Amino acid sequence: MIVLALFALFAGLFPQPEVCTLDGFTITHVPAGVGTASDFEYEWEDVTFHSRVWETTTGDATAVDLTVKTIRGDRIADVESLREFLTEYHEKDPATWELTPQRIGSYGGYVTDGQVFYFVEPGLAAELTIDRSRFPQEELLATAEGFHPE
Repeated sequence: MIVLALFALFAGLFPQPEVCTLDGFTITHVPAGVGTASDFEYEWEDVTFHSRVWETTTGDATAVDLTVKTIRGDRIADVESLREFLTEYHEKDPATWELTPQRIGSYGGYVTDGQVFYFVEPGLAAELTIDRSRFPQEELLATAEGFHPE
């Protein structure tokens, strides 16, 4: 009986993360300490984004902790067209944007400090960003591994 009581006590202190979804993707990992989530849908250059943003408010300041996005559009044909699209979308200089190719689960993509994006299939990709002043890069990669089609 005491063992069950201790188990119940510790289970309450360390709750299991909730599995949730966004635009047909499962989210199985979110770093501890992220703020309140809000969902958005928008379009840019005939590409649709579904986004969940976790924000923390301290006093009068609000900071974005974590963002996960699905990216849907005909322009997304492969991992390189995704990279080209996001280079334009984020207004990056392709000559200086330091990206490292990396597998995210079974998907090919790119990683840079605080950001990861990967190609899922023609017309579908994902992108995640994290506040590196508050969360380690490993949390971004763990979240990316847990963000995949249902």
